[in-house]
Amino acid sequence: METRVALIGIIVEDMEMVEKLNQILHEYGQYIIGRMGLPYREKNISIISIVVNAEGDTISTLAGKLGMIKGVNVKTIYSKK
Repeated sequence: METRVALIGIIVEDMEMVEKLNQILHEYGQYIIGRMGLPYREKNISIISIVVNAEGDTISTLAGKLGMIKGVNVKTIYSKK
């Protein structure tokens, strides 16, 4: 199957969930091209960008698992290629 590049944007509002989030990202580490995290201390949130290259179903599953974590908001943008 064909792979796609996607950007997964994550906002973590519950810092106690970071360990669970990192565990899921570790499971999908083979698909991750890059990751950038920015702590926004004034608002007590973290903003994380994950760039992945995987089949569409894999990207959707990853985003779904992340979105099911309490206090974590996720949005995914897919490349057209």
